[in-house]
Amino acid sequence: MVTSSLTADDCPPPQPGRAPLSRIAFAAAHVVADPRGENAPGAPAAVDWDATLAFRHHLWSLGLGVADAMDTAQRGMGLDWAATKELITRSGAEARTVGGRLACGVGTDQLPSPETSLSQILAAYEEQFAVVEEAGAQPILMASRALAAAADGPEDYLHVYGRLLSQSREPVILHWLGEMFDPALSGYWGSADLDRATGTVLALIREHADRIDGIKVSLLDADHEIALRRALPEGVRLYTGDDFNYPQLIRGDELGHSHALLGIFDPIARVAAAALRALDAGDLDGYDRLLAPTLPLARHLFAAPTYHYKTGIVFLAWLAGHQGHFTMVAGAQSGRSVPHLIELSRLAEAAGILPDPDLAARRMARFRAVAGVES
Repeated sequence: MVTSSLTADDCPPPQPGRAPLSRIAFAAAHVVADPRGENAPGAPAAVDWDATLAFRHHLWSLGLGVADAMDTAQRGMGLDWAATKELITRSGAEARTVGGRLACGVGTDQLPSPETSLSQILAAYEEQFAVVEEAGAQPILMASRALAAAADGPEDYLHVYGRLLSQSREPVILHWLGEMFDPALSGYWGSADLDRATGTVLALIREHADRIDGIKVSLLDADHEIALRRALPEGVRLYTGDDFNYPQLIRGDELGHSHALLGIFDPIARVAAAALRALDAGDLDGYDRLLAPTLPLARHLFAAPTYHYKTGIVFLAWLAGHQGHFTMVAGAQSGRSVPHLIELSRLAEAAGILPDPDLAARRMARFRAVAGVES
């Protein structure tokens, strides 16, 4: 393994519970599978709840918010609705014990088939909305595979989202996930043309601005995100979900900045929290110095096929000591190749995100031995 470009001294000790002052930052957290459970493709998810919730406390201890029950937690890719509902309820209870910020995904994945009517889609959204609000979490209106399949055009999106927003108790976060993260979401907002889709989402936001906290955008297109950010009504935030370009988007420019709701903040939480503290202090050089080494890691982690990034997230959690095994619900640990994961470990060390390099080295040696690539 290579010598790290960062050391422990580069990341000041966490300040428990102190959230960043200049940016709102959520880490989209993964779930820890129970290695004794079946967790085969198509089987109900068996979750290690103690380890899963302990990781959320780790994120809160760094001052980060937790975005839960999102695609990082394998929503629609192994984590079924029964387990998702329990995750939201448990995370809500844990957040209350420490005053942790929590937002949770509201989707339609309990539907037995994506080929459903708009009324069924709306009812599914409303069921999940109630669970999230009961848990005391902020709702994140997730992109729906069922809506993408059923909608005839922009008007159907405006109808469904408009109904949901009119019922919300507090401002919600919208969620625009690109097809690189989920191919079933192609043409979301009623058009494959990005400009037309953007026009639709802006029309929705302008009509319901008082009900919308912000929109998370995961399209891996920095220029588009900046243009959308500048077009948002005053008071509506842009939460970047761009795991390729997050340092520059969060840093911002003279016309504004993005906040963060990122899967990459799961494995780089400690470094990200330190970088945001530097940003609070006006130390732009320190912010850049901390996050720059994480970018090659993120771009490798989220490389195509991007939807398999969750395998790398869990692999890094194992190397970092947040869990005792490399097992995932639905057997998703097979989603990345051995060479991909070996390179990921090298980049993680270079980025300084592994708190115990000796533990990581021992676990990598075991992984290589099992994979038959010990040299």
